[in-house]
Amino acid sequence: WGIVGLRLCLPFSFESVLSLVPSAETIPTNITISSNPQIDTGVDIVNNVVNPVISNAVAPYPSYSVNPLMVLVSVASYIWVIGLILMVLYSFVSYIVLKKKVSASVLYKDNIYYCDNIETPFILGIIKPKIYVPSGLNEEDLEFVLEHEKSHLKRKDHIIKPISFLILSVDWFNPAIWLWYIFLCRDIESACDEKVIKNYDTDTKKLYSTALLNCSANRRM
Repeated sequence: WGIVGLRLCLPFSFESVLSLVPSAETIPTNITISSNPQIDTGVDIVNNVVNPVISNAVAPYPSYSVNPLMVLVSVASYIWVIGLILMVLYSFVSYIVLKKKVSASVLYKDNIYYCDNIETPFILGIIKPKIYVPSGLNEEDLEFVLEHEKSHLKRKDHIIKPISFLILSVDWFNPAIWLWYIFLCRDIESACDEKVIKNYDTDTKKLYSTALLNCSANRRM
């Protein structure tokens, strides 16, 4: 998933016959001012289906004062900016709400805090991350939960996830990016679990699984 994220951050592409879209420049940079707008996916059958539709829908006529595609792209860019602002605003508000929830936390030890206002453990912070656990967590579950959260810290997941959400915020309009982010978060948890239980015997693995289930049982879907 890191390779996918890196590709999204690069301003250029590479041609590859193994790609679903082999062309490095699917949409020409001058398409908004072209008299015959077309795309080049590198796949002839796709081009033959899509390009006639584009030409019929947005091809400029001499009587037009402006290229229809320029108007369309302009409107789309405003929608993109609005979506980006909403995504960033959502993350900022969520962070403020979470900070308010844990403001009355009690130090357990090191960077670990008990909190009455949360139902599941999590890490908050990037530079000086802190682990927050529900106050009602029993001692047996607490040991496994802390192993899980400390594994996140060792893997730098508290840094990876905010960066990933920033990429998601920029590319929010692409359904594939939402799948990327969902699968990334899922695999982060799976990799973390695997790191923790690799030296456990079967009985201890069962206890670990039970502890995680106890922490997530009350969470909304």
